[in-house]
Amino acid sequence: MAPPEALSGDVAFTVRRHQPELVAPAKPTPRELKPLSDIDDQDGLRFQIPLVHFYGHKASMRGKDPTQVIKKALSEALVSYYPFAGRLREGDGRKLMVDCNGEGVMFTAADADISLHHFGDTLQPPFPHFDELLYNIPGSEGVLNTPLLIIQVTRLKCGGFILAYRLNHTMSDGAGIVQFLNAVAEIAGGAREPSVAPVWRRELLSARDPPQITCTHREYEQISNNYDPMWTQESIAHHSLFLGPKKLEAICQLFSHYNNGQNTTRFEALTAFLWRCRTKALQLEPSQEVRFMCVSNLRGKSKPQLLPLGYYGNGFVYPAAVTTAGKLCENSFGYALELVKKAKAEATVEYMQSVADLMVTKGRPCFIKPRTWIVSDTSRLGLRDVDFGWGKAVYGGPATTEAGDFQGVSYYVGCQNAKGEEGIVVPCSLPLSAMKRFIHEVDQWIQFRHSSL
Repeated sequence: MAPPEALSGDVAFTVRRHQPELVAPAKPTPRELKPLSDIDDQDGLRFQIPLVHFYGHKASMRGKDPTQVIKKALSEALVSYYPFAGRLREGDGRKLMVDCNGEGVMFTAADADISLHHFGDTLQPPFPHFDELLYNIPGSEGVLNTPLLIIQVTRLKCGGFILAYRLNHTMSDGAGIVQFLNAVAEIAGGAREPSVAPVWRRELLSARDPPQITCTHREYEQISNNYDPMWTQESIAHHSLFLGPKKLEAICQLFSHYNNGQNTTRFEALTAFLWRCRTKALQLEPSQEVRFMCVSNLRGKSKPQLLPLGYYGNGFVYPAAVTTAGKLCENSFGYALELVKKAKAEATVEYMQSVADLMVTKGRPCFIKPRTWIVSDTSRLGLRDVDFGWGKAVYGGPATTEAGDFQGVSYYVGCQNAKGEEGIVVPCSLPLSAMKRFIHEVDQWIQFRHSSL
């Protein structure tokens, strides 16, 4: 039993967990060794990413136990997605492969003596005491030889529940895990099999023979020390910005004069705005290099399509825009916008193939971390739409403001606030003093734009 923990104010809660258990496929599955792609097994994806979905009470589901509904459907979905029930092994050249041994995913049923409304009006990371909602089972943290999915379903007093899980990122990206969760949800709703058949085909993103690095990859440049001391000099603050329709419109209006005849998307405007504000808040030396890396998924963006419907591996690259802190902060917002657009445009099939070739040639390196900001837009993945019978999630998305041990990442998460407004939540981590300056910088520009409209 977990001890009572303060949630917010004087509210406390207790989580009672059942014994964790392995959930194996409901039927026998092939025993084989399946290599990951050369995009999957890069160093920067070798971590477990935590995600969470909050579900409210639904009268028509009264008497049904979400832990049992999800556990049974999970077992049946693993028949089609049997690699998830296996374990990762590492071969020559750091090559990762799945030992499809059918051991299963780790599942824990739990109960909390609180209701959904205790988590506040607007659900957004970082969530208080998340380690109670997803217990860190001893020995489960590694990438190799551990369950590829660790799941906890916590029932709430109100009749709702929380689905929290950790995904081994080498197995799937956001689109891939949504596809799997939808398969579980469909089976929970009575389907015999998933409507979208899973496709492995990791060889589609394997290096060519011989490898040919045909693009410039500044995200993987070799540096002497891939460590940023800034993040150890003071405590790290974790915060989420909620940007509703009016604030998003104000940000987009800041860029109305910088389009140069081209359409500017909301993603591009928001990203250029936040990158400049964030960099200014860090108060770097003007000559120091800064990087923005744009997570760009290639699903459905190539003709003919590179990745078939049902592919659930990692299907993205993150091209880098590089400049100096001085240039980014002293130039107009249009300068940042131009760099963001350029990075996005580099995400092509050839670029992805070149990344795969680089991984094999350079020993599967990690991206550059010092003074890097990575953005991943999860708002259109459908995480909130996963429905196990209790309706759509009140919140569905990343549970933290980090990616493994890397603090310089922000996810854009679709979210609704207490007023019912749809907006974007941007979780972020910064040194405490920089976080205060960042929030001030963002608010100052939004208020300026509001006053001039």
